[in-house]
This record gives sequence, C-alpha cells and structure tokens, in this order.
Amino acid sequence: MRRAFVLLAVSVAALAVAFAPGREDDGADAAASVVRVVRVVDGDTIRVSLDGRSEPVRYIGVDTPESKRPGTPVQCFARRAAAENARLVRGERLRLVFDVERRDRFGRLLAYVYRARDGVFVNAALVRGGFARTLTVPPNVRFAARFTALAAEARRTGRGLWSACGAA
Repeated sequence: MRRAFVLLAVSVAALAVAFAPGREDDGADAAASVVRVVRVVDGDTIRVSLDGRSEPVRYIGVDTPESKRPGTPVQCFARRAAAENARLVRGERLRLVFDVERRDRFGRLLAYVYRARDGVFVNAALVRGGFARTLTVPPNVRFAARFTALAAEARRTGRGLWSACGAA
C-alpha cells in the first residue's frame, strides 16, 4: 500500500511539474534566437525585430480563433485570445525555438515562443488557459503531445473558449 502511495505521489508531482504555468524547459536548442516584440498581430502571430528586420512569427502547435483573416468574420474568443497573447508578450524579449521547418508557406517564422525574463512557454500558456486549440502540422511536432494534454484539461475544466464558444 505504501509503495502504491509513493508511486502515485511521484506521478502527481511529475505531472504538476510538466504542466506548471511557470518556466518550462524545452531542452537547450542551438537554433534559438532572442528577439524583441514589435507588434502583436493576433492570438498566435506576432512581429519581432530580428537582425534589424521586422519578421512575422507564427506560433507552432497552436491555433487561436481568427480575428484578422480577410473575408472571415471575427470568431468567438478571437479578441480575448489576442488580448491574452498581448498580455504575455507585449514589450518583452522572447526566445524563439525552431522545429524542423523554420518558415511556413507564407514566409512567417515558425517558433515555440518563450519569454526571456522568466521562461514562460507562451504556446503552452495559450492552450492551458483555453485561448488556443492545438494545431499539429508535421514535421513540427516536438510538443504535440503536451499541447494535446493541455487542451484536453482546458476543455474538461471549461477554460476560455471551451466554455465561451459552446462546443468550440
């Protein structure tokens, strides 16, 4: 009985660390760049200053409701998702970590985004809070399982868009 309790306690502790909202370690990545946010475009896209140029960055693995797509009405929770993204990154220095593909078909950088000052994993924070759904586009799948688990928990507890937008 004691052994089962210890195993349960260790498992719960491991999950708590894995899904904690604070600093998250992606494993040091030599392909990371530190940038400054120039503008928040919407819930999953920003512009950053990189090597003296303004570059668009699309967050890997997440998808927020649309607010800027031409010909598409503003979707439920889009403005809240954009506001949360702005709260997380506006005025911040960020660390961009790249996966297999560095750019998408539109020329945007594809990145896992971390705040430089405290290591908050922005992509995960948006999913955890119910501001984003998962969007897995191979071959950029490094955190797909983590994002799926975070989205399931947000949906189960009715966070963010999961309660505000019906079945989302």
